[in-house]
Amino acid sequence: MNKIIISPSILSADFSNLERDIKRVEQAGADWIHVDVMDGHFVPNITIGAPVVKSIRKVTKMPFDVHLMIENPEKYIKDFVDAGSELITIHYEAVKNVKDIIDQIKIFGIKAGVSIKPKTPVNVLEDFISDLDLVLIMTVEPGFGGQKFMNDCLPKISEVKNLLEEYNLSKTVIEVDGGIDDKTCKLAVEAGANALVAGSYIYNSPDIKVAVKSLK
Repeated sequence: MNKIIISPSILSADFSNLERDIKRVEQAGADWIHVDVMDGHFVPNITIGAPVVKSIRKVTKMPFDVHLMIENPEKYIKDFVDAGSELITIHYEAVKNVKDIIDQIKIFGIKAGVSIKPKTPVNVLEDFISDLDLVLIMTVEPGFGGQKFMNDCLPKISEVKNLLEEYNLSKTVIEVDGGIDDKTCKLAVEAGANALVAGSYIYNSPDIKVAVKSLK
């Protein structure tokens, strides 16, 4: 996959103007919308839920890349599917029955991803790697936007790429989230990433179109 998918995180958008800020990144050439869902338990922050996803579904046809940083995600999968999600990613560290939840997501006919935190080794993915549409590698500790990219996570991106090659999974997306800007994006892509999540870099830029283009 040569194309680099850009998935702006609305965590850094103006929540009083979500429609406007979604339209801005859409017009700038972004590919997906990244929706960070936090519950204040798995991560020390609370963001939005399925009702907000449902409301913003009306303003764009861009795929919703929904990142569930929550405990017990299995209770809410249907809600986020019904709200219009095309891809739901759960955290390996938040659940005991990862495979079961992947299957639960796929029953609804949408794509499933698993995310790992900076200190979680890549080999935990081996038992269910063939069932994934996406692997999300966190390059910051999840919970807040605007953090600095952790360079020591770069080898993990290459490890995931090697794992996917080992299992002949050329269509599985390697997404990187955390501290992505016009410099760190190059490091992530060189390591094997083909999807980039960026929030503050895009939304704090004086020119969103230029910011998105710089990542592409």
